[in-house]
Amino acid sequence: MNNENVKIIDTKEKLNNITITFDNTQEKMLLDCIRRVQNPFINITVQDVARDLQVGENMAYEIFRREDFPSVNIGRKWKISLISYLLWKTQKRV
Repeated sequence: MNNENVKIIDTKEKLNNITITFDNTQEKMLLDCIRRVQNPFINITVQDVARDLQVGENMAYEIFRREDFPSVNIGRKWKISLISYLLWKTQKRV
């Protein structure tokens, strides 16, 4: 990306205060979507991903095991931050 102005934010700061300039339309759309999410840093579960992708839980578990899927295993539960999930999903849909 060329000619970008990026402001580093604390995760506690609201995303509405960010001013970022992008050349890429897709990145502008992604930033707009992230701004609409109340807390993009929450962790979501396998069931949340399955519901969003409209697949069964077994397929969602397969997605969580993929090398390119940025999830973590906490004890016996798989989690992923919402912002990481949105970025991954956007990259895979292009």
